[in-house]
Amino acid sequence: MLSAALADDKIVKIGSLSDQTSLNADAGGPGSLLAAQMAVEDSGLTKQGWSIDVTSGDHQNKPDVGVGIARKWFDIDKVDAIVDGQHSGVALAVAVVAKEKNGIFLNSGAATSDLTGKACTPNTVHWTYDTYALANSTGKALVKAGGDTWFFLTADYAFGHALQRDTTAVIEANGGKVIDSVNAPVNTPDFSSFLLKAQSSKAKIVGLANAGGDTSNSIKQAHEFGIVAGGQKLAALLLFITDVNALGLDVAQGLEFSETFYWDMNDGTRAFSKRFSERMKNHAMPTMVQAGVYASVIHYLKALDALGGNPHDGAKVVAKMKEMPTDDPLFGKGMIRTDGRAIHPVFLFEVKTPAESKYPWDYYKLVATIPAEEAFRPLAQSECPLVKK
Repeated sequence: MLSAALADDKIVKIGSLSDQTSLNADAGGPGSLLAAQMAVEDSGLTKQGWSIDVTSGDHQNKPDVGVGIARKWFDIDKVDAIVDGQHSGVALAVAVVAKEKNGIFLNSGAATSDLTGKACTPNTVHWTYDTYALANSTGKALVKAGGDTWFFLTADYAFGHALQRDTTAVIEANGGKVIDSVNAPVNTPDFSSFLLKAQSSKAKIVGLANAGGDTSNSIKQAHEFGIVAGGQKLAALLLFITDVNALGLDVAQGLEFSETFYWDMNDGTRAFSKRFSERMKNHAMPTMVQAGVYASVIHYLKALDALGGNPHDGAKVVAKMKEMPTDDPLFGKGMIRTDGRAIHPVFLFEVKTPAESKYPWDYYKLVATIPAEEAFRPLAQSECPLVKK
C-alpha cells in the first residue's frame, strides 16, 4: 500500500551535468538541458500536478568540478537525478557520488563501458552508447572490410583509453593487429606530430579514439596532411552529427562510424528533432547524447509515475526503471539490464557526399544495423557486481 506521504510527494529535481562551453558543448551542453525540458513537457506529469524542475551545470570536463556540482546538487539543492555526464572521468566520479547519496545518475554522454562494468552501481543507468558498442560496431566492420592494421590517436583520459582498449580487443578477436598508438592531450589545437606518426606507421586504419572538437580538428588536419588521399582510412570511433556539420561534407564524406540515433531515421525521430531544432539557438539537430537525455528522462518519469510519487530513493527508482520496458519515439522499444545498460540497436553510418545530400542536415546513409542483443557487451562478460554469474 502506497503511503500517503509518497502519494503527496510529486516534486522532482533534475540536473543536466555537461560541458556547456568547451569542445563537447555542441554534442551535449545547452541541447541536453533542452532535451530534458522537452521530456518533462512531453511526459504530461506537470498537467497532473507534478512539480518538475530542470537545472544545468558545467563540469568543464574536470572530474573535481563535476563532483563538486553533484555533491551540491544532492546535498543542498535536493536534486533527484543527474543526466548527461558527457565526460568519462567526470561520469565515473559522479556515479560514485550518486551511489553514496542514493541519488540517480542517468548517463547518456560519457562513453566508458566501465559504468556498466566494474564501476556499475544500483544508482546508474547508461543510455545511448559506450566504448564496447562503438568498438563492436565500427571496429568490427572495418576489420572485416580489410582494415586489419591499426594506429590509434587516443584522447589521454578515461574515455580515450577505454575506447582504445575495447576496440583493440575487437580488432584482435577478428584477426587484426594494432601497430602503434599515441596519447593526445584533450583540447589540443595541433595534431600534426601525431598524424605524421600515424602516416609513417603505414597502418590501414587510423583510429580516432577522441571526441567533440578534438575529433573535428584531427579529421580536418588529417585531410590537410592527405592521409586518406594517401590510402589510409580514418575511423572516427565517436562522431556526432554536430561534428559532421562543423566539418562540412567535403571533408567528412566517406567517414564510417556508429551512432544509436539519427534525426532522419523515421517519423518519430523527425518530429522530435524538428521541435528540438526550432528551440535551439543555432537550430542544430539533436545528437545521440541529447536524444539519450530525452529518452532517459522520459523513462525515469514513467517510473516515478508508476511508483505513484517520488520516494527520493535512487536505488528504488532505478530498480523500477529496470522492471519496466523502455519505449520512446527516439530509440523505440528496449529494456534496461541488471548492470544498468539500456539496450537498443546500434547503427553503422557513412557520411554522404555533397552530391548525395538533398536538404539541410541530410548527412548520413545507413550501412548496417546491429541488433540490440548483439551491440552491447554480453552480461556473461560483465564485471558488474550486480550481475549474478
